[in-house]
Amino acid sequence: MNEIEAKAITDKIIGQVFGVKNPLTLDQIMSKFAFDVNLPRKVYDTATNEETWAMATSSTKFITFKNVVQKEDWMLPKRPLNNMQDIIAAWSETNIRATERTRDSLNIARCDNVNFCENAFHCQDCGESKNLVFCDGIYKSEFVLASQRSIIQSFCIRVEDSRECSNSFSVNWSGKIADSMFIQDSYDLADCMFCSHLVSKRYCIANMQFEKEEYMKLRDDIIKWVFNS
Repeated sequence: MNEIEAKAITDKIIGQVFGVKNPLTLDQIMSKFAFDVNLPRKVYDTATNEETWAMATSSTKFITFKNVVQKEDWMLPKRPLNNMQDIIAAWSETNIRATERTRDSLNIARCDNVNFCENAFHCQDCGESKNLVFCDGIYKSEFVLASQRSIIQSFCIRVEDSRECSNSFSVNWSGKIADSMFIQDSYDLADCMFCSHLVSKRYCIANMQFEKEEYMKLRDDIIKWVFNS
């Protein structure tokens, strides 16, 4: 996975969700949509000084998971440990945080703690998913951008603490949301925008019911506002 491939994924997601050609660069997308998502940070391998990516940066020493595996024997020769100072000193020789940890994943870059994933760029704590960019805590999903702590997503942008969402943007603490934007604390909505605390509704804006034609006209205006604001 590289920046060109990541950009292609974001282009596809934005095209599907908003129905427009993506006008933003990858850096602009990160700044506009993923500004508050916890993502791996760039650090450096203590031994090789190579660039690597880590979920937690409270440590002072890092090593890529690849280099952890390559060094088959991490045992130290036995020596006297007479006090806590001796123990801590010995521990510091091997207490190096592993980075870019992945398992059974393919085409992954700038990620940490990613398992059973394919095509992930700059993500952390994700599993059983495909085509993720700038995500944290996404599971059993595909084509997801700038989202966190959610499961069963498809073509979603800025989804948080939610499940079973598709073709949607800016959804928080909701479930079974489709083709919607700016949704909070709702369930079973389709074609809704700026709605909160609703259940089983369609063509609503700001918790008000509209006809389909009225809704679609306002939706076009809102999409323009999203990219121009």
